[in-house]
Amino acid sequence: MVLALAGFTVYLDRSMTRIDALAPYEGRIGDTPGTNWLLVGSDSRTGMSPEEEQALATGGDTGPSRTDTIMLIHVPRGSGPTTMVSLPRDSYVPIPGYGREKLNAAFAFGGPQLLTETVETVTGVRIDHYAEIGFGGFAGMVDAVGGVEMCLDQPIADPLAGIDLQAGCQTLDGAQALGFVRTRATAMADVDRMRNQRAFMSAMLSEATSPATFLNPFRALPLASGVADSLTVDSGDHLWHLARLAWALRGDVVTTTVPVAGFENTNVGNVVMWDTSRASEFFDAIASGRPVPEGLLTEG
Repeated sequence: MVLALAGFTVYLDRSMTRIDALAPYEGRIGDTPGTNWLLVGSDSRTGMSPEEEQALATGGDTGPSRTDTIMLIHVPRGSGPTTMVSLPRDSYVPIPGYGREKLNAAFAFGGPQLLTETVETVTGVRIDHYAEIGFGGFAGMVDAVGGVEMCLDQPIADPLAGIDLQAGCQTLDGAQALGFVRTRATAMADVDRMRNQRAFMSAMLSEATSPATFLNPFRALPLASGVADSLTVDSGDHLWHLARLAWALRGDVVTTTVPVAGFENTNVGNVVMWDTSRASEFFDAIASGRPVPEGLLTEG
């Protein structure tokens, strides 16, 4: 059984889709303390049939892939909580070679490599690992763990995201979960969406690492297979790196958003402006291996 499990793990690891997301570039920042992940949820519909697109309310092909979700996760060296930081996709930042644009445009312009370079440049934090998932893969992973329980303070009805959720605790299947992390049909729109994404990520990983999942081969094996099939990772990443990340996120986790100053209308549309001084202090703490000061954290 041990040999079979080891062989299955190696098989799944070799079947993962890999890209050179962390390619070197001139002036790249040196290593920073701890382990830093860039997690990306793209709007890719690759491999989905028209029926699947309709079932998941993805809206069909919308041109070059962009990123609906961008998260920086910092796992400290030694003790201390893991920090999960949402980077608003509409953040107005300098993209190497393109000038100031929305952050998610970096992915459309130059794929994972340019997005990673942009994030490293604006944060001063070196990215060690990269993982990306599209619409279909996300829904499949949720279904593999048997759904994820979420407790909603308010009902959410969003035909564009394909959801009609009631207030209270409920188990979301893959299609409902995808709609939940995509919807902006709430009072705070994108702010609520980022909060929902972080909350759902924590809940899903808690479910995936619970004894009810990893001790049950009928759930653990489909989940492991779903992860391998659904994620695109950097060329140096392996299944066991993802397992370490999941384990780090099941404990004490600080969830927050980069400090924001407000919104502005620019030549690329309405954008999110970072609070420059507070964001600099925020990422300096992560880059130096120190806890982020509580005054810089955003609720949720």
